[in-house]
Amino acid sequence: MSDRPLISVAAALELVLGHTRALAAEGVALEAAADRYLAEPLVASLDLPPFANSAMDGYALRHDDTRSELTVAGESAAGVPFDGLLGPGQAVVISTGAVLPAGADAVAPIEWVRESADGHVEVPRAVPERNAIRDAGSDVAAGAELLAPGLRLGAAQLGVAASVGASSLRCRRLPSVAVLPTGSELRPAGEPLLRGQIYDSNGPMLRAAAASAGARVTVVPRAGDTHPAHRAAFAAALAHDVVISVGGVSVGGHDLVRAVQRELGVEEVFWRVAMKPGKPLSFGVRERPGQQPTLVFGLPGNPVSALVCFELFVRPALAALQGAAEPGPAFVPARLGAPVRRNAERDELIRVQRGADGSLTPTGGQQSHQLAAAALADGLAMIRAGEGTLPAGAVVDYLPLGPSAGAC
Repeated sequence: MSDRPLISVAAALELVLGHTRALAAEGVALEAAADRYLAEPLVASLDLPPFANSAMDGYALRHDDTRSELTVAGESAAGVPFDGLLGPGQAVVISTGAVLPAGADAVAPIEWVRESADGHVEVPRAVPERNAIRDAGSDVAAGAELLAPGLRLGAAQLGVAASVGASSLRCRRLPSVAVLPTGSELRPAGEPLLRGQIYDSNGPMLRAAAASAGARVTVVPRAGDTHPAHRAAFAAALAHDVVISVGGVSVGGHDLVRAVQRELGVEEVFWRVAMKPGKPLSFGVRERPGQQPTLVFGLPGNPVSALVCFELFVRPALAALQGAAEPGPAFVPARLGAPVRRNAERDELIRVQRGADGSLTPTGGQQSHQLAAAALADGLAMIRAGEGTLPAGAVVDYLPLGPSAGAC
Protein backbone atom coordinates (compact mmCIF):
# COMPACT_ATOMS: atom_id res chain seq x y z
CA MET A 1 0.00 0.00 0.00
CA SER A 2 1.10 3.57 -0.69
CA ASP A 3 1.95 5.74 2.30
CA ARG A 4 1.09 8.87 0.33
CA PRO A 5 -1.50 10.83 2.35
CA LEU A 6 -5.04 11.00 1.02
CA ILE A 7 -6.24 14.41 -0.14
CA SER A 8 -9.66 15.78 0.75
CA VAL A 9 -12.62 15.84 -1.61
CA ALA A 10 -12.52 19.64 -1.64
CA ALA A 11 -8.80 19.74 -2.43
CA ALA A 12 -9.21 17.18 -5.21
CA LEU A 13 -12.02 19.16 -6.81
CA GLU A 14 -10.00 22.37 -6.56
CA LEU A 15 -7.11 20.69 -8.36
CA VAL A 16 -9.36 19.33 -11.09
CA LEU A 17 -11.02 22.67 -11.77
CA GLY A 18 -7.70 24.48 -11.46
CA HIS A 19 -6.37 22.45 -14.41
CA THR A 20 -9.52 22.92 -16.49
CA ARG A 21 -9.88 25.79 -18.96
CA ALA A 22 -12.91 26.54 -21.09
CA LEU A 23 -12.71 25.29 -24.65
CA ALA A 24 -12.82 27.61 -27.66
CA ALA A 25 -16.07 29.25 -28.74
CA GLU A 26 -17.93 28.39 -31.92
CA GLY A 27 -21.09 29.54 -33.63
CA VAL A 28 -24.06 27.26 -33.02
CA ALA A 29 -27.36 27.48 -34.86
CA LEU A 30 -30.20 28.41 -32.54
CA GLU A 31 -32.05 25.16 -33.16
CA ALA A 32 -28.96 23.18 -32.09
CA ALA A 33 -28.02 25.29 -29.05
CA ALA A 34 -30.17 23.63 -26.37
CA ASP A 35 -28.07 22.61 -23.35
CA ARG A 36 -24.97 24.35 -24.73
CA TYR A 37 -23.06 26.89 -22.64
CA LEU A 38 -23.02 30.48 -23.85
CA ALA A 39 -19.52 31.81 -24.53
CA GLU A 40 -20.31 35.48 -25.19
CA PRO A 41 -23.02 37.84 -23.89
CA LEU A 42 -26.25 38.01 -25.84
CA VAL A 43 -27.11 41.69 -26.30
CA ALA A 44 -30.53 42.88 -27.42
CA SER A 45 -30.34 44.23 -30.96
CA LEU A 46 -33.73 45.92 -30.67
CA ASP A 47 -36.31 46.98 -28.12
CA LEU A 48 -38.69 44.33 -26.82
CA PRO A 49 -41.41 44.79 -27.67
CA PRO A 50 -40.18 46.70 -30.74
CA PHE A 51 -43.34 48.85 -30.87
CA ALA A 52 -46.16 49.88 -28.58
CA ASN A 53 -48.89 47.26 -28.79
CA SER A 54 -52.08 46.09 -27.18
CA ALA A 55 -52.06 43.71 -24.23
CA MET A 56 -55.55 42.42 -25.10
CA ASP A 57 -58.29 42.34 -27.68
CA GLY A 58 -60.43 45.46 -27.70
CA TYR A 59 -60.49 48.99 -29.09
CA ALA A 60 -57.64 51.51 -29.31
CA LEU A 61 -58.82 55.04 -28.52
CA ARG A 62 -58.07 58.33 -26.80
CA HIS A 63 -58.75 58.00 -23.11
CA ASP A 64 -60.42 61.44 -23.10
CA ASP A 65 -63.06 60.11 -25.56
CA THR A 66 -64.44 57.44 -23.26
CA ARG A 67 -67.96 57.60 -21.81
CA SER A 68 -69.14 58.46 -25.33
CA GLU A 69 -70.05 56.94 -28.68
CA LEU A 70 -67.10 56.49 -31.02
CA THR A 71 -66.79 55.84 -34.75
CA VAL A 72 -64.84 52.73 -35.72
CA ALA A 73 -62.12 53.94 -38.13
CA GLY A 74 -60.52 50.60 -38.96
CA GLU A 75 -58.61 47.70 -37.51
CA SER A 76 -55.07 46.97 -36.26
CA ALA A 77 -54.42 43.25 -36.36
CA ALA A 78 -51.26 41.40 -35.35
CA GLY A 79 -48.85 41.87 -38.22
CA VAL A 80 -51.26 44.18 -40.11
CA PRO A 81 -51.17 47.63 -38.46
CA PHE A 82 -53.70 50.44 -38.87
CA ASP A 83 -51.80 52.99 -40.95
CA GLY A 84 -53.92 56.06 -40.32
CA LEU A 85 -53.98 58.62 -37.52
CA LEU A 86 -56.64 58.06 -34.89
CA GLY A 87 -58.71 61.24 -34.64
CA PRO A 88 -60.98 62.57 -31.87
CA GLY A 89 -64.14 60.53 -31.45
CA GLN A 90 -62.65 57.51 -33.22
CA ALA A 91 -61.71 53.98 -32.17
CA VAL A 92 -59.80 51.21 -33.91
CA VAL A 93 -60.46 47.52 -33.44
CA ILE A 94 -57.22 46.04 -32.08
CA SER A 95 -55.92 42.53 -31.43
CA THR A 96 -53.55 41.38 -28.73
CA GLY A 97 -50.01 42.19 -29.84
CA ALA A 98 -51.09 44.51 -32.65
CA VAL A 99 -49.43 47.91 -33.16
CA LEU A 100 -51.03 50.74 -31.23
CA PRO A 101 -52.34 53.25 -33.82
CA ALA A 102 -50.85 56.74 -33.90
CA GLY A 103 -53.00 59.07 -31.83
CA ALA A 104 -54.27 56.34 -29.45
CA ASP A 105 -53.23 56.38 -25.81
CA ALA A 106 -55.34 53.58 -24.31
CA VAL A 107 -57.02 50.29 -25.11
CA ALA A 108 -60.52 49.44 -23.91
CA PRO A 109 -60.93 45.67 -23.46
CA ILE A 110 -63.68 44.29 -25.60
CA GLU A 111 -65.65 43.44 -22.44
CA TRP A 112 -65.93 47.15 -21.64
CA VAL A 113 -67.39 48.12 -25.02
CA ARG A 114 -70.93 48.07 -26.43
CA GLU A 115 -70.87 47.41 -30.14
CA SER A 116 -73.55 48.46 -32.61
CA ALA A 117 -74.25 47.41 -36.18
CA ASP A 118 -73.78 50.90 -37.67
CA GLY A 119 -69.99 51.15 -37.24
CA HIS A 120 -70.09 52.79 -33.84
CA VAL A 121 -69.14 51.65 -30.36
CA GLU A 122 -69.97 53.03 -26.96
CA VAL A 123 -67.54 52.99 -24.04
CA PRO A 124 -69.71 53.66 -20.98
CA ARG A 125 -66.85 53.74 -18.45
CA ALA A 126 -63.64 55.70 -18.10
CA VAL A 127 -60.51 54.08 -19.56
CA PRO A 128 -57.25 55.16 -17.88
CA GLU A 129 -54.47 56.55 -20.01
CA ARG A 130 -52.01 53.81 -21.18
CA ASN A 131 -54.50 51.13 -20.18
CA ALA A 132 -53.62 47.68 -21.63
CA ILE A 133 -50.67 49.06 -23.61
CA ARG A 134 -47.25 47.44 -23.77
CA ASP A 135 -44.78 50.22 -24.51
CA ALA A 136 -41.80 49.69 -26.80
CA GLY A 137 -38.81 48.50 -24.77
CA SER A 138 -40.93 47.77 -21.69
CA ASP A 139 -39.45 44.25 -21.55
CA VAL A 140 -35.90 44.93 -22.75
CA ALA A 141 -34.20 48.01 -24.17
CA ALA A 142 -31.92 47.71 -27.20
CA GLY A 143 -28.31 47.28 -26.08
CA ALA A 144 -29.15 45.53 -22.80
CA GLU A 145 -27.39 42.26 -21.93
CA LEU A 146 -29.97 39.50 -22.05
CA LEU A 147 -27.87 36.41 -21.31
CA ALA A 148 -24.47 36.20 -19.61
CA PRO A 149 -21.57 33.92 -20.60
CA GLY A 150 -21.45 30.64 -18.72
CA LEU A 151 -25.22 30.15 -18.82
CA ARG A 152 -26.57 26.78 -19.90
CA LEU A 153 -29.14 27.40 -22.60
CA GLY A 154 -32.64 26.07 -22.00
CA ALA A 155 -35.99 26.70 -23.64
CA ALA A 156 -36.55 30.14 -22.10
CA GLN A 157 -33.06 31.33 -23.03
CA LEU A 158 -33.45 30.15 -26.62
CA GLY A 159 -36.81 31.91 -26.76
CA VAL A 160 -35.20 35.16 -25.64
CA ALA A 161 -32.49 34.78 -28.28
CA ALA A 162 -35.08 34.20 -30.98
CA SER A 163 -37.10 37.21 -29.82
CA VAL A 164 -34.21 39.54 -30.72
CA GLY A 165 -33.56 37.82 -34.03
CA ALA A 166 -30.47 35.79 -33.08
CA SER A 167 -30.22 32.89 -35.52
CA SER A 168 -27.03 31.57 -33.91
CA LEU A 169 -25.18 31.89 -30.62
CA ARG A 170 -21.52 31.73 -29.65
CA CYS A 171 -21.13 28.66 -27.45
CA ARG A 172 -18.20 26.70 -26.08
CA ARG A 173 -17.11 23.70 -28.08
CA LEU A 174 -18.39 20.39 -26.75
CA PRO A 175 -15.59 18.35 -25.16
CA SER A 176 -14.55 15.09 -26.77
CA VAL A 177 -14.35 12.29 -24.22
CA ALA A 178 -12.85 8.82 -24.44
CA VAL A 179 -14.29 6.24 -22.07
CA LEU A 180 -11.83 3.39 -21.56
CA PRO A 181 -12.85 0.32 -19.53
CA THR A 182 -9.97 -1.90 -18.42
CA GLY A 183 -9.92 -5.52 -17.28
CA SER A 184 -9.56 -8.89 -18.99
CA GLU A 185 -12.69 -10.13 -17.23
CA LEU A 186 -15.03 -7.71 -19.02
CA ARG A 187 -17.39 -8.72 -21.79
CA PRO A 188 -19.97 -6.63 -23.65
CA ALA A 189 -23.63 -7.25 -22.98
CA GLY A 190 -25.11 -9.89 -25.23
CA GLU A 191 -22.08 -12.15 -25.31
CA PRO A 192 -22.01 -15.41 -23.32
CA LEU A 193 -19.95 -15.30 -20.13
CA LEU A 194 -17.23 -17.78 -19.37
CA ARG A 195 -16.22 -18.66 -15.83
CA GLY A 196 -14.70 -15.62 -14.10
CA GLN A 197 -16.04 -13.10 -16.58
CA ILE A 198 -18.53 -10.27 -15.99
CA TYR A 199 -20.43 -7.89 -18.19
CA ASP A 200 -19.03 -4.40 -18.62
CA SER A 201 -21.43 -2.08 -16.80
CA ASN A 202 -19.00 0.82 -16.38
CA GLY A 203 -18.57 1.49 -20.08
CA PRO A 204 -22.29 2.03 -20.84
CA MET A 205 -22.83 3.84 -17.54
CA LEU A 206 -20.01 6.33 -18.06
CA ARG A 207 -20.83 6.82 -21.73
CA ALA A 208 -24.36 7.83 -20.75
CA ALA A 209 -23.13 10.00 -17.89
CA ALA A 210 -20.63 11.86 -20.08
CA ALA A 211 -23.20 12.35 -22.84
CA SER A 212 -25.64 13.79 -20.30
CA ALA A 213 -22.91 16.28 -19.35
CA GLY A 214 -22.66 17.51 -22.93
CA ALA A 215 -19.69 15.50 -24.14
CA ARG A 216 -19.13 13.87 -27.49
CA VAL A 217 -18.26 10.36 -26.33
CA THR A 218 -16.10 7.65 -27.86
CA VAL A 219 -15.88 4.30 -26.07
CA VAL A 220 -12.44 2.80 -26.58
CA PRO A 221 -12.52 -1.01 -26.78
CA ARG A 222 -11.81 -2.67 -23.45
CA ALA A 223 -8.12 -2.94 -22.58
CA GLY A 224 -7.10 -6.35 -21.27
CA ASP A 225 -4.73 -6.64 -18.33
CA THR A 226 -1.50 -6.56 -20.32
CA HIS A 227 0.95 -3.72 -20.79
CA PRO A 228 0.69 -3.66 -24.64
CA ALA A 229 -3.13 -3.64 -24.51
CA HIS A 230 -3.17 -0.76 -22.03
CA ARG A 231 -0.57 1.22 -23.95
CA ALA A 232 -2.41 0.90 -27.26
CA ALA A 233 -5.77 1.82 -25.72
CA PHE A 234 -4.43 4.87 -23.89
CA ALA A 235 -2.46 6.05 -26.91
CA ALA A 236 -5.75 6.21 -28.83
CA ALA A 237 -7.72 7.72 -25.96
CA LEU A 238 -5.27 10.57 -25.27
CA ALA A 239 -6.18 12.29 -28.54
CA HIS A 240 -9.39 13.46 -26.81
CA ASP A 241 -10.02 16.41 -24.49
CA VAL A 242 -10.83 14.06 -21.60
CA VAL A 243 -9.99 10.45 -20.87
CA ILE A 244 -12.11 8.52 -18.39
CA SER A 245 -10.52 5.16 -17.72
CA VAL A 246 -12.13 2.81 -15.26
CA GLY A 247 -10.37 0.11 -13.27
CA GLY A 248 -6.69 -0.62 -12.74
CA VAL A 249 -5.79 2.36 -10.51
CA SER A 250 -5.23 0.58 -7.21
CA VAL A 251 -2.10 -1.32 -6.06
CA GLY A 252 -2.68 -4.84 -7.40
CA GLY A 253 -0.37 -6.65 -9.78
CA HIS A 254 -2.74 -6.04 -12.70
CA ASP A 255 -3.31 -2.35 -11.91
CA LEU A 256 -1.38 -0.98 -14.88
CA VAL A 257 -3.19 2.29 -15.61
CA ARG A 258 -1.03 4.81 -13.77
CA ALA A 259 2.26 3.34 -14.95
CA VAL A 260 1.16 3.27 -18.58
CA GLN A 261 -0.15 6.82 -18.32
CA ARG A 262 3.24 8.00 -17.03
CA GLU A 263 4.98 6.32 -19.97
CA LEU A 264 2.69 8.22 -22.33
CA GLY A 265 3.42 11.60 -20.79
CA VAL A 266 0.55 12.00 -18.34
CA GLU A 267 1.58 14.14 -15.37
CA GLU A 268 -0.26 12.83 -12.32
CA VAL A 269 -1.79 15.63 -10.24
CA PHE A 270 -3.19 13.46 -7.43
CA TRP A 271 -3.99 9.88 -6.56
CA ARG A 272 -6.23 8.66 -3.71
CA VAL A 273 -8.91 10.81 -2.13
CA ALA A 274 -10.23 10.66 1.44
CA MET A 275 -13.67 9.47 0.37
CA LYS A 276 -15.73 6.29 0.30
CA PRO A 277 -16.39 4.94 -2.24
CA GLY A 278 -13.80 6.13 -4.77
CA LYS A 279 -10.55 6.38 -2.78
CA PRO A 280 -8.20 5.16 -5.57
CA LEU A 281 -9.25 7.95 -7.99
CA SER A 282 -6.35 9.39 -10.00
CA PHE A 283 -6.22 12.60 -12.01
CA GLY A 284 -3.56 13.90 -14.36
CA VAL A 285 -2.96 16.04 -17.43
CA ARG A 286 -1.13 15.43 -20.67
CA GLU A 287 0.10 18.25 -22.87
CA ARG A 288 -0.96 18.38 -26.52
CA PRO A 289 0.97 20.65 -28.91
CA GLY A 290 -1.30 23.43 -30.17
CA GLN A 291 -4.25 22.23 -28.10
CA GLN A 292 -5.42 22.29 -24.54
CA PRO A 293 -4.02 19.53 -22.31
CA THR A 294 -5.97 16.31 -22.04
CA LEU A 295 -7.59 15.78 -18.64
CA VAL A 296 -7.07 12.19 -17.55
CA PHE A 297 -9.30 10.60 -14.91
CA GLY A 298 -8.55 7.11 -13.60
CA LEU A 299 -11.72 5.90 -11.93
CA PRO A 300 -11.90 2.84 -9.66
CA GLY A 301 -13.38 -0.28 -11.20
CA ASN A 302 -16.22 -0.87 -8.76
CA PRO A 303 -19.30 0.57 -10.48
CA VAL A 304 -20.59 2.70 -7.60
CA SER A 305 -17.11 4.09 -7.02
CA ALA A 306 -16.89 5.01 -10.69
CA LEU A 307 -20.30 6.69 -10.61
CA VAL A 308 -19.54 8.69 -7.47
CA CYS A 309 -16.17 9.85 -8.84
CA PHE A 310 -17.81 10.89 -12.08
CA GLU A 311 -20.45 12.99 -10.35
CA LEU A 312 -18.04 14.67 -7.92
CA PHE A 313 -15.13 15.38 -10.28
CA VAL A 314 -15.67 14.49 -13.93
CA ARG A 315 -19.07 16.12 -14.46
CA PRO A 316 -17.86 19.45 -12.99
CA ALA A 317 -14.77 19.29 -15.22
CA LEU A 318 -16.91 18.72 -18.30
CA ALA A 319 -19.09 21.68 -17.33
CA ALA A 320 -16.01 23.87 -16.77
CA LEU A 321 -14.62 22.90 -20.18
CA GLN A 322 -17.87 24.22 -21.63
CA GLY A 323 -17.48 27.50 -19.73
CA ALA A 324 -20.11 26.89 -17.05
CA ALA A 325 -20.27 29.78 -14.59
CA GLU A 326 -20.97 27.30 -11.78
CA PRO A 327 -19.61 23.87 -12.76
CA GLY A 328 -20.68 22.15 -9.55
CA PRO A 329 -21.14 19.67 -8.04
CA ALA A 330 -24.43 21.29 -7.04
CA PHE A 331 -24.93 20.06 -3.48
CA VAL A 332 -27.97 21.33 -1.60
CA PRO A 333 -28.83 21.01 2.11
CA ALA A 334 -31.23 18.25 3.12
CA ARG A 335 -32.18 16.40 6.30
CA LEU A 336 -31.52 12.76 7.06
CA GLY A 337 -34.62 10.67 7.56
CA ALA A 338 -32.71 7.99 9.46
CA PRO A 339 -29.53 7.82 11.56
CA VAL A 340 -26.26 7.29 9.65
CA ARG A 341 -22.98 6.10 11.16
CA ARG A 342 -20.00 8.25 10.24
CA ASN A 343 -16.66 7.03 8.91
CA ALA A 344 -13.82 8.12 11.18
CA GLU A 345 -11.28 8.65 8.39
CA ARG A 346 -13.09 9.43 5.14
CA ASP A 347 -16.04 11.40 3.86
CA GLU A 348 -18.68 8.94 2.73
CA LEU A 349 -21.06 9.35 -0.17
CA ILE A 350 -24.11 7.23 0.53
CA ARG A 351 -26.90 6.49 -1.92
CA VAL A 352 -30.23 7.86 -0.73
CA GLN A 353 -33.84 8.23 -1.75
CA ARG A 354 -35.57 11.54 -1.07
CA GLY A 355 -39.03 11.25 0.44
CA ALA A 356 -42.08 13.40 -0.15
CA ASP A 357 -41.11 15.46 2.92
CA GLY A 358 -37.62 16.01 1.50
CA SER A 359 -35.86 13.74 3.98
CA LEU A 360 -33.12 11.35 2.89
CA THR A 361 -33.23 7.60 3.49
CA PRO A 362 -30.24 5.38 2.62
CA THR A 363 -30.93 2.74 0.00
CA GLY A 364 -30.21 -0.86 0.80
CA GLY A 365 -26.71 -1.96 -0.16
CA GLN A 366 -24.00 0.66 0.27
CA GLN A 367 -20.99 -1.35 -0.86
CA SER A 368 -19.12 -0.08 -3.91
CA HIS A 369 -20.02 -3.03 -6.14
CA GLN A 370 -23.78 -2.80 -5.46
CA LEU A 371 -24.91 -0.93 -8.56
CA ALA A 372 -28.49 -2.23 -8.39
CA ALA A 373 -29.09 -0.31 -5.17
CA ALA A 374 -27.49 2.79 -6.68
CA ALA A 375 -29.93 2.58 -9.59
CA LEU A 376 -32.78 3.14 -7.12
CA ALA A 377 -31.18 6.20 -5.53
CA ASP A 378 -32.30 9.78 -6.15
CA GLY A 379 -28.96 11.20 -5.10
CA LEU A 380 -25.90 11.09 -2.90
CA ALA A 381 -25.62 12.33 0.68
CA MET A 382 -22.23 13.54 1.88
CA ILE A 383 -21.53 12.21 5.35
CA ARG A 384 -18.48 14.06 6.60
CA ALA A 385 -15.74 12.07 8.34
CA GLY A 386 -16.06 11.94 12.10
CA GLU A 387 -16.94 9.88 15.10
CA GLY A 388 -20.31 8.50 16.11
CA THR A 389 -23.64 8.65 14.33
CA LEU A 390 -25.52 11.49 12.68
CA PRO A 391 -29.10 11.43 14.00
CA ALA A 392 -32.25 11.59 11.92
CA GLY A 393 -32.95 15.23 11.17
CA ALA A 394 -29.28 16.17 10.81
CA VAL A 395 -28.61 18.46 7.83
CA VAL A 396 -26.16 17.11 5.25
CA ASP A 397 -25.06 18.03 1.73
CA TYR A 398 -27.20 16.30 -0.89
CA LEU A 399 -26.31 15.86 -4.56
CA PRO A 400 -29.32 15.00 -6.74
CA LEU A 401 -28.81 12.42 -9.48
CA GLY A 402 -30.88 11.67 -12.52
CA PRO A 403 -31.85 13.28 -15.85
CA SER A 404 -32.09 16.87 -14.57
CA ALA A 405 -29.24 16.73 -12.07
CA GLY A 406 -26.51 17.72 -14.54
CA ALA A 407 -27.83 21.26 -15.14
CA CYS A 408 -25.02 23.19 -13.54
